[in-house]
Amino acid sequence: MAGNKTFTMIKPDAVENGHIGAILEQINTSGFRIVALKLTQMTKADAEEFYAVHNERPFFGELVEFMTRGPIVAAILEKENAVEDFRTLIGATNPADAAEGTIRKRYATSIGENAVHGSDSDENATIEGAFHFAGREMF
Repeated sequence: MAGNKTFTMIKPDAVENGHIGAILEQINTSGFRIVALKLTQMTKADAEEFYAVHNERPFFGELVEFMTRGPIVAAILEKENAVEDFRTLIGATNPADAAEGTIRKRYATSIGENAVHGSDSDENATIEGAFHFAGREMF
């Protein structure tokens, strides 16, 4: 997946607030092609494994609780320079600091409930995509 693919999740807050369609539309109109997509819900074990890099951080328990409180939309996206371009599209983690027009500026409610996840490197995009999708689920 290196170079032209990235992974994203539309988080429970954005799903609960009915923003799936608008976020997917913004992703599509920004030139990304969706190559895998599913509505799913992470278990506590899933969230702890997915966010293991943060397990020593004080917000880890809250993060796991948040990510398991409702369904998410997991997706693998394709585009040249996918990781960097998607990070620009989603905006800063804190929606108050996010640029106008970014997904987080439009749909996030707080730094903790920030609407979407985007991989931060090509390596993590590969790992995160494989965590949520089997090879036969990617097109």
